[in-house]
Amino acid sequence: MIDFEKFEKQCDEIREINAKYIEEFVDELSKKGFVDKTIKRHYENVDFYLNTYLLREDALTMENGCKDEYLSDFFGYFFIRKCMWSTPDTVKSTMASLKKFYRFMYESNRLSKEDYEEFMDTIRIDKEYWIDCCSKYNDGISEW
Repeated sequence: MIDFEKFEKQCDEIREINAKYIEEFVDELSKKGFVDKTIKRHYENVDFYLNTYLLREDALTMENGCKDEYLSDFFGYFFIRKCMWSTPDTVKSTMASLKKFYRFMYESNRLSKEDYEEFMDTIRIDKEYWIDCCSKYNDGISEW
């Protein structure tokens, strides 16, 4: 049986670390000249993935989010089925946000080369499949 208080404490610690990472990411986007609307979209997408999806069942860190199993579950199932706002365009937008975030984490030495490469390979290989799954689900073609 999971100790709920221990789980919540772990999640709170991860949220604090994530907040620091996201703040630095947002600062970097601002320095690069991104407009506020774009920065807000990237912030919301990254925050949702790190602090909602990765912490919903287990205390998973930002690094865990690079793993194929979590990316595939998020884009291939969770985001499509559980997020009423999911469309092929929001799938693409969220992927773009996560790609920018994880590149920043790698470039700032907070993410290993292996984790970054796994993340990028998974996105490259599965991107069109996830977009297609979302389209079919939204069109009522997919029943899963």
